[in-house]
Amino acid sequence: MRLNATHWDARYFQMAFQLAFLCYGVFFLHWRAEWWNYSLFVGSGLLFQFIADSVVAKKITLSPLTGSGWKSVLVSCFSLCLLLKTNQWEVCVVASAITIFSKYIFRFNGKHIFNPSALGIALAVYFSGYAWISPGQWSSNIVLFFAIICLGCIVVTRVQKLDVTLAFVGTYAGLLFVRQTIYLGWPTDFFIQSVTTGSLLLFSFFMITDPKTTPNHPVARIGWAVAVAAISFYLSTFKFINGAPIWVLVCTQPLVPLLDHLFKANRFEWKPAVLNNTILQQQAFPINSTIKP
Repeated sequence: MRLNATHWDARYFQMAFQLAFLCYGVFFLHWRAEWWNYSLFVGSGLLFQFIADSVVAKKITLSPLTGSGWKSVLVSCFSLCLLLKTNQWEVCVVASAITIFSKYIFRFNGKHIFNPSALGIALAVYFSGYAWISPGQWSSNIVLFFAIICLGCIVVTRVQKLDVTLAFVGTYAGLLFVRQTIYLGWPTDFFIQSVTTGSLLLFSFFMITDPKTTPNHPVARIGWAVAVAAISFYLSTFKFINGAPIWVLVCTQPLVPLLDHLFKANRFEWKPAVLNNTILQQQAFPINSTIKP
């Protein structure tokens, strides 16, 4: 059996894009460069992954650095860097700990129950009092909008989760358009500004599409994404809740195991891509599926 060498792990693309967006925020949007925050998110995340893998394996293991574990760690930690703001180093460490350990604690039928970074952000904000989600740091930029759209599509199509993004964005943007442009009669500029914020787009392409925490069946995925979008719209528009999509995502993810039970489908797994009998990268394939030569 052969796979084309271009079957690269989607997490490589996601890490590269997240790092690019972080650099864009620091150097072009003039964020205050909190390098110690970023270093703590990434460094403590790798450390906690090392500890968790060692405990699970019941021996010291370097799998976060030599296997595929480090890729998921960096994806989650970069999400913390992009979306979670804090002035306390302890919050960085605690958020990383929640993000990493939740993957091992909250599991059902071989899947994470919660998106790790979303849970880390939500609990850090709710319990610490020294952390917040800052959508305004991204401003509204049409160049950033198209960059995230194009690059995000590359990631979600490689893990076959574009339906989740389209369902979420279509529902959320549609409801905003009806309220702001049609019902209230606001200028279209208000609507464009609302749907082109970096935090919303990053959530749409890099968080809600996490293949390990979304329903397995396409119909269930689409219905679930529509519900997340509708509730997020209501909470952000009428209750003025900052970062509503993240809160709604965390609260609705316990329903995913029930949806998987009601709508039977193959479970997503990261599988090694092989070329000439040599394992090259970790590539995504549904479990129990076969690869034709």
